[in-house]
Amino acid sequence: MFSESPPESVCVVRLSHIGDTCHALAIIRSIQDAWPETRLTWIIGKTEAGLMADIPKVEFIIFDKSKGRTAYRELRDVLSGRKFDVALCMHASMRVNRIYRMIDSPVRLGYDKARARDLQWLVTNQRIPAADEQHALDTMMSFARHIGVPENPLRWEIPLSAANQAFAEQHTSGDQPVLVISPCSTQRQRNYRNWSIENYAAAANHARNRFGCKVILTGGDSDLEKAYGRKIIDLCGGSDVVNLIGETSLKELLAIIAAADALICPDSGPAHMGTAAGTPVIGLYATSNPGRSGPYLSGNLTVNAYAKAVGRFLGKTPEQLRWGQRVRDPGAMDLIRLRDVNAKIDQVFG
Repeated sequence: MFSESPPESVCVVRLSHIGDTCHALAIIRSIQDAWPETRLTWIIGKTEAGLMADIPKVEFIIFDKSKGRTAYRELRDVLSGRKFDVALCMHASMRVNRIYRMIDSPVRLGYDKARARDLQWLVTNQRIPAADEQHALDTMMSFARHIGVPENPLRWEIPLSAANQAFAEQHTSGDQPVLVISPCSTQRQRNYRNWSIENYAAAANHARNRFGCKVILTGGDSDLEKAYGRKIIDLCGGSDVVNLIGETSLKELLAIIAAADALICPDSGPAHMGTAAGTPVIGLYATSNPGRSGPYLSGNLTVNAYAKAVGRFLGKTPEQLRWGQRVRDPGAMDLIRLRDVNAKIDQVFG
């Protein structure tokens, strides 16, 4: 579309979640590399802005959904009188559909009809090509390809301040290899992505005993995550495992992950932060398909029990399901075997 004459301005809409905004950043970097003079505006959620909003040469407009209707009024005021050559509508959601109507652009590029959830196709006027069984990052990259951005090497380069790096150095310095474990995924209804506390502790001990790893626990400040941290520490014998659960900002968390030699986590934002930071990710997947949402550069390290979970709890094969369909059963993550995770630890550190 713009392969011969790049657009002067592009508006990107991807509000959440952390993993998806990491994917969106790869697309923004691709546009920057191809068209350095194009002005980029990113409408993003408040939480996600805490990780992304200091990226150079991108204008960030922060949408704080906690404000309810006020957030939409504030956004309308900011966008009033603004025009963009193209809007990349990379967030399919009913609440975001209202935002697309506020963007003055001759091109509002959305998902193909099969993937345009919540009637997104009603508020866009162009669509990316339909495709089967794509990773979420590849699907988003289709937006860049559709408007003429050529293929180029992936990059993320999320800025980290000297203070962020000093925080990480404080916890990761020394001769020991560093393994970060981020044990929990986002707490949402029927979102059974967390492996057992006992298995995490056993994997931590395997890394410590066999490779002398320093193990660092990370996560949010929810009661569940804090309970995970305390119990993992207890099962590791009250040892030198460092518990930073609930103790980091998103930037500090990224700095810790970037300084680590490996990260273990389920399907969650940190998996994609690890990809962005260039850290090998041992992803634990049973309730979701890693082909769609796994750590993009660490497929060889993913422990994949999704097919087993689909067979046991849905009585089908993955090929019989809608692409990306989740297994909503609390027993699914128990199909991930400790020996398989330990083998991936051996692969990274051995």
